[in-house]
Amino acid sequence: MKLSSWFHRSVSRNNKDQKSPQQQQPNQFGQNQRDQQEELLGITQQLIDYVKSFTLETFKNFPLQDDEVAISNTETQTSSNVRKDLSDWQQQHAVLVLSKVKELSQLRFKLCPGHLKEEKFWKIYFKLVKSHVAEYELHAIQQERLKRISVMNEKTSDTSAYEVEMSERNQAAGVAPSTP
Repeated sequence: MKLSSWFHRSVSRNNKDQKSPQQQQPNQFGQNQRDQQEELLGITQQLIDYVKSFTLETFKNFPLQDDEVAISNTETQTSSNVRKDLSDWQQQHAVLVLSKVKELSQLRFKLCPGHLKEEKFWKIYFKLVKSHVAEYELHAIQQERLKRISVMNEKTSDTSAYEVEMSERNQAAGVAPSTP
């Protein structure tokens, strides 16, 4: 370990501990945002406790049929090393749960790719936690649909206004006297 990095971490820790209440206020706001994000993604204390109970055998012995796992020839992954074949919500959940539950991260490291493919790991994980996260995922899907409908309505109203304006312009151009 480099002395400079040790020193930098020590100074950072001391500065964090010595902040005044006014300086801590933005940190509390940031903490509230993180808490809200965790809540939206279904990262609750109950889920964390449940996920911590997983073992290697939980994944190795899970009765997942081969036809349940869609085998793809191209293994696409995001920069956070979470598979792209997950929904957006699942990707965000996976990244956050890996950062919050180190035991799951270590399990994944031990299992993938030696014992399980990444795709199968996440398929099993989401089947195991389905009862804990289903309502959060459903809520996210509903919110996404509402957003899309709102955007579509907005585009439709913009197009309608544009069409009315063009129609009025064309009428005005047709009625105006022509010059020789």
